[in-house]
Amino acid sequence: MTTPTSSVSGLDHVPGTFRTLWQALDYAAQGQTGVNFYNSETAVYASLTYTELRDRARALAGKLAARFQRGAHIGLIAETSPDFVVSFMACQYAGMIAAPMSLPAAFGRRETYKWQIAKITETAALATVMTSADYRALIEDIVAEQSIPVFDLSGDDLGEATAEPIAFEADEPSYLQFSSGSTSEPKGIFATQQSVMANVHAISDEGLKITGKDRMASWLPFYHDMGLVGFFLVPMCNQCSLDCMSPSTFARRPGLWLRVISENRGTITYSPSFGYGLSARRYRGEELDLSCLRVAGIGGDMIEHDVLARFADVFGPLGFTHNAFVASYGMAEATLAISFVPLNRGPYYDTVGLQDLQTKSRAEAPSDGAQKQRIFTACGVPLSSFDMAIRNADGDAVASREIGEVMLKGPCLAQGYFRAGKGVEPLCDADGWFATGDLGYWLNDEIVITGRSKDLMLWNGKNIWPQDLEWVAQKAAGTQISRAAAFDFRKEDGTSQVMLLAECRVKDNEVREKIRRDIVSAVRDVVGVPFKFVFVMMHSLPVTSSGKLSRSAAKVRYLEGELTDPYADNEDADLPSPKHVSASAG
Repeated sequence: MTTPTSSVSGLDHVPGTFRTLWQALDYAAQGQTGVNFYNSETAVYASLTYTELRDRARALAGKLAARFQRGAHIGLIAETSPDFVVSFMACQYAGMIAAPMSLPAAFGRRETYKWQIAKITETAALATVMTSADYRALIEDIVAEQSIPVFDLSGDDLGEATAEPIAFEADEPSYLQFSSGSTSEPKGIFATQQSVMANVHAISDEGLKITGKDRMASWLPFYHDMGLVGFFLVPMCNQCSLDCMSPSTFARRPGLWLRVISENRGTITYSPSFGYGLSARRYRGEELDLSCLRVAGIGGDMIEHDVLARFADVFGPLGFTHNAFVASYGMAEATLAISFVPLNRGPYYDTVGLQDLQTKSRAEAPSDGAQKQRIFTACGVPLSSFDMAIRNADGDAVASREIGEVMLKGPCLAQGYFRAGKGVEPLCDADGWFATGDLGYWLNDEIVITGRSKDLMLWNGKNIWPQDLEWVAQKAAGTQISRAAAFDFRKEDGTSQVMLLAECRVKDNEVREKIRRDIVSAVRDVVGVPFKFVFVMMHSLPVTSSGKLSRSAAKVRYLEGELTDPYADNEDADLPSPKHVSASAG
C-alpha cells in the first residue's frame, strides 16, 4: 500500500528564495516531503518524494538533451500525474521550455479541443508533444499536419541515448503558460526563472506566510497557473508536501478533497468559488475535521459571497473557520498572485448601489434602501513587489471607489507573449506598465475587482455587468440551473440586445416555465434592462481551460445557432434568429 509523504521535511525552511526552479528542487530533495496523487477511492495511487522527483527528472533531462536542442519548446499534456511533474522539471534541468497543455473537457466539444491544441502547437513552435497513452491517438491526429513527433509523457519511448543536459540559469526562461481564453488565438505567456521565483517568494513569504509545518492540498489542473504555480511550484519551493487529485476526480467526488485535507492535516488549499459550492452541496454527513485548514484561498474567478457563507455554515461544525477564507487576485501574466487579503481576517464584502455602478462607474454605498445592490469582495493589498494603478479611459488615476482599469508593474510580470515567427512580444508599455484588462476600484488600500472590460455591456448609457444577470438568475432558480451566461450583441437594426442563457437540469415543461418566470422577474427587478432569456442544454455553455465560463465563446456559439432552447421558446419571438446576426457584431 502506498503511503503519503511526510509533512515534515527535516530541512531548514526556505520560503522560495532560490534563483531557479531546479535549484529549489535540488534543495527540497534533501528532505522527506513530496507529491502524492489520489484516486477516486481516496487512495494514494502514487507518491513521489522530492528526491525521487529530482532523480527521475534528471534522468529524463538527459534523454531530452540527446534528442532536442537546448531551448526547444516541449508541449506537455498536463495530466495530474507523476509523469507530468517529472517531465516539467526535466525541462528545467535540460534547459528546455515546457508548455503545459490542457486535457479534453469531460463535456466539451472535441473539435474545439482539437482546434485549441493545433493552434497552441503552431503558436508555441513546439518541437514535440508529450502525452500519456490515454490521449496519444488524439494528439497524434491533431499534430499530424504539422509533422510534430509525439512521445509518451514518461519519456520511455525517447530511446536510450542520453546527453549532458544544461539547466536553465537565473536569467533564462522557464515555461510557456497558455492563457485560458478559448475564442481568440491562444497566448503563450513567456515566464522566466526570475519572474517565477519572484512571485513564488512573494506568495510564500508575504501572501500566505508558508512555514515548514504547512501541508498543501489541491484539485486544480496543472495546465492552469493557479494549479501549476500555486500547487506544484510553491509547495516544492517551500519543501512542503502536496496532496493532489485531478479536476475530474474532484468533480465526481468533491468530498475527497476535504477528506484528504482532514486525514493528512492539510493547512493550505485553494479553489474558485464553485469548488466550495460544489463541496457544500454534495456533503452527506461524512466525518471530517477541518480545524487544521488555516488558508482556504479563493481565486480564479469572481468571488461569490453567498457560496462562501454556505460552505462555512456546512463545515463550521466540523472545525472550519470562516476567517480561513483568503480572497486574492491574480493572473498568469503576473506568474500567479497579485494581492491577498490579510490572513485570519476572512473576506470583506462591499455592498454598493447598482444605479451608481451602472450610470456613474462608481462603487458607492446605496443611497437609500430602495436602490438595488451589488456585493463585491475585497481582494486585499497588492504584494509589495507590485506597483498597481487604477486608471480611467483618459489614463488618469481614479479616485477612491471610482472604477477603472487595473495596471501593474513589477518583477513578477512575465517577459511577454510568445508567438512563433515573432518571438516574445512585450507585455508592458515603454514605462513598464501592463494593462490587465480587469476593471476595479480602490477600497481604502485594497483592490476590488468588478469584472473584465471585454465582458462589460452597455445599454442606454448604463454599464451592465454580466455577473449581475447570471448571479440573480442562479439565485432565483437555485440548483435547478447549472450555469448562466450573459452577453450582448448588435442586432440587424443597429440596436443592442442583451442575452441571458442558462443550463437547466429540469426536463418537465411546467416546471421549466415556472423557473423561466422566476428568473425573468428577478433579473428585470434587480438589473432593470430588457433582455432575452433562453434555456440551453446542460454542459453546453463553453468554459475555459481553467473551468471558468467563457462568455465570448458562448456569444459566438449562440450567434452561430449552436446554443438553442431544446424546448419551445415563444418569448421575444420578434427577435431575429441568431443565425442571421453577425458573430462579430457587438
